[in-house]
Amino acid sequence: MADLVARAYESVFGWLARGHASQRHAHARLVRDPRVAFVWDSNLAGEVRARTPDECDALLAAADAHYADFDHRSFFWDPRMPAEFEARLVLEGYAPRDDLVLALEGELGQRGPRVELRAVESDADWATLEALCRLDHDEEVAQGFHAPWDAEVTRQIVLAKRLKGPDVRYVLARADGVDCAFFSAWPGENGVGQVEDLFTRSDFRGRGIATALIAACVDDARKRGAGPVLISARSNDTPKQMYAALGFRPLCVQRIYTRTGQLAR
Repeated sequence: MADLVARAYESVFGWLARGHASQRHAHARLVRDPRVAFVWDSNLAGEVRARTPDECDALLAAADAHYADFDHRSFFWDPRMPAEFEARLVLEGYAPRDDLVLALEGELGQRGPRVELRAVESDADWATLEALCRLDHDEEVAQGFHAPWDAEVTRQIVLAKRLKGPDVRYVLARADGVDCAFFSAWPGENGVGQVEDLFTRSDFRGRGIATALIAACVDDARKRGAGPVLISARSNDTPKQMYAALGFRPLCVQRIYTRTGQLAR
């Protein structure tokens, strides 16, 4: 169990860092991509090991320098982050965002109906995914998860997804002649894969399309070397119950500490 949890955190951070440049610091790994400057999860520090006051000072200063043109600073938490550094983040006004990470070690409890699926490859495919992603973001606003986002934020979020390819594969689902849902798969680098970014248009829900996408992406990750497969969900949203019903079990919590408004400081 402990080994799976450790590898899960490696895979989750590996997913976030995929497709972006990273730089080693003495006490962390700094991931940065100015092409997607609005995407917090593409510009963050992870594998943090700073403990002493001097080490914490040095890492925070390095982050300020590395992300000088960004309006946020983010740090990915894992169980090896020293408690002293986490406490320092809280002192400095960083706020945590938690997601539940679940793991599937056996087979799915359901696989859903047969659904027309295709890989997201062409520019037209990515434009379709961006339109669906915009619907997702508008729905999140209506549900109170965040304030309205400019279309450029959505564009950069989709670009961040595209930059993770070809190792991360996105898939579109089509029903009644309409591209109505998407999901993705990654086999990981340590035997623990990840399926992520599930969205189905509201008028196509309740038909098993999401379940079929999950099954297809789990299969893809495992065909490319994954054993256990991770999926994440907001801790305050309902999809986590769907994933648990399919056989994913709660494993750990993904936590990212963020502070915004840096350019105004």
